[in-house]
Amino acid sequence: MSVTTTPVGHVNPVLRTAPAPPAEAAAYFRASLAFHTDVSDVAGAFAAGGDPGFVLVDCRSTESWDQGHVPGAVHLPTALVPERAGELLDPAVPVVTYCWGPACNGATRAALALAELGYPVKEMLGGFEYWVREGFEFETWQGAERRAADSLTVPVDAADCGC
Repeated sequence: MSVTTTPVGHVNPVLRTAPAPPAEAAAYFRASLAFHTDVSDVAGAFAAGGDPGFVLVDCRSTESWDQGHVPGAVHLPTALVPERAGELLDPAVPVVTYCWGPACNGATRAALALAELGYPVKEMLGGFEYWVREGFEFETWQGAERRAADSLTVPVDAADCGC
């Protein structure tokens, strides 16, 4: 593959580092899907009814949980994972962690702590922020709420984004 240059001879910043060979890219993206899921997939698994085959864990503080959380999630703050995971989670059932949103790595820290304890785990990309922004129902200490879907995160007039 050749590196694309601009008319003045500068290397295109997108291709300054060439893309990985297709086989390496496939391995990377396959691995990424083993570590991550997204809000839409979690919502779809819950909407299908029955046992989704995983436990969703909100790893934020009690104050954050009370402000809003995904219905059906288990509240297990990251700092309490080592002492409470055994009483709240079955080590044979996959766990999906979430925190506030893309700018927060609390779900990553919780996923690491759970993996070190032997739990199969994934992280939900987007966190609670994107759960709300995509228009899914959430619970607060005052009850259930739902906000209109944000057209910057999800098509508002379609069943899904098609991805």
